[in-house]
Amino acid sequence: MVFRSKIDSFYIRCTLVAILLIAAASFVPLLFEGVPLLDFVIVTIAFVVTTALILWVIFFIRYVFLETHLLVKAGPFRSRIPYHSILKVSPTRDVFTGYRLLASRDALELINNKTMFGTVKISPEEQTLFIAELKKRCPELKLDKKFLEQASSHSKP
Repeated sequence: MVFRSKIDSFYIRCTLVAILLIAAASFVPLLFEGVPLLDFVIVTIAFVVTTALILWVIFFIRYVFLETHLLVKAGPFRSRIPYHSILKVSPTRDVFTGYRLLASRDALELINNKTMFGTVKISPEEQTLFIAELKKRCPELKLDKKFLEQASSHSKP
């Protein structure tokens, strides 16, 4: 089962600002001097490659449930998190610290004993379905109180 990352307007704006800053740092110095064509071509290629990498990482995030582990892919970056190592899932809006492969401030923090910082922050589009699937594969998984309240409110007629 594959889940895409939710992408919110905050991340789109941040990405746009980052690309504009990189463009300014790359091309503005070329305007003030007589620059050889080769230098301009090299700067343009470097800018295009950098921009493509940023867009690939931000807009192509996937969370894939495999047989033994959760595969988190963001562009060229990948993390394999064995289900048995996932201890708890909590909601988080703290998306600027830690190991994060997400594109939305409406995120989940997977607390585990496999990744470098012991947590990975993700933002699946369909959080309820994602958590249900994760719970199937990790029966010992602890859920934050917020999710338990949501589950009980959805089950009431």
